[in-house]
Amino acid sequence: MDSSSYETDELLHQYLLFHYGESNDQLPLAFGPTDALAFPVRCVQEGLDQARLVKRVRALDIGCAVGRASFELARFFDEVIGIDYSEAFASAARNIYENGHLPFLLKETGTITHRLVATRPEGVSGKLHFEQGDAQDLRADLGSFDCVLAANLLCRLARPQDFLARLPHLLNPGGQLIITTPNTWLETFTAREFWIGATPETGEPLEALKPLLGDAFEFDATWDMPFLIREHRRKYQWSVAQASRWIRKS
Repeated sequence: MDSSSYETDELLHQYLLFHYGESNDQLPLAFGPTDALAFPVRCVQEGLDQARLVKRVRALDIGCAVGRASFELARFFDEVIGIDYSEAFASAARNIYENGHLPFLLKETGTITHRLVATRPEGVSGKLHFEQGDAQDLRADLGSFDCVLAANLLCRLARPQDFLARLPHLLNPGGQLIITTPNTWLETFTAREFWIGATPETGEPLEALKPLLGDAFEFDATWDMPFLIREHRRKYQWSVAQASRWIRKS
């Protein structure tokens, strides 16, 4: 994976807006897809089944980007670790947590920008830690968790199977695994032989994912999650992630 594409200021500012921006800054159009806003928050609100939580001690947000979902997890868990492949993203999340805010630029058009500030969400009581890391080669001393969130990560990994193989060791029995992915499988990121489904021979990605997790996890639910990334005032990326929840078997 080429890390340089995740270290640019332009992409960092886009993701700070995506994670922390006000709705009218993310989408200043009355006719736009407002149900696609607040995606990192919805990943936790929709993904976590509170009634089935066995413990609320530790959560892992892998592929955390600039950290908004990690803050949401910290409303439910005592400790949250956020890991992202981009040092710029992880550093931004750490800065917001430690200092309470981080300025960024909202692009209007061309070189016209406005200054905004990403602010640490209120009411978060859990302890957070953000670090740079590779989902395919996580450090051995991470420990185990009661929840793992992997939002829009799988189809950006060179070897997603390596990440999936680590998951049974990361989840405590009864722990919840939340995966979202737009299933944008591209050879730019993942050689076709390592795609999870997405070909006529291997079928739909979710069905191909089930046998990879089935020995250790119970498939619980799936649903659609739209999300919107603003590039500038007149250009947006509208996508629909396929979300799924899995319960770690005893």
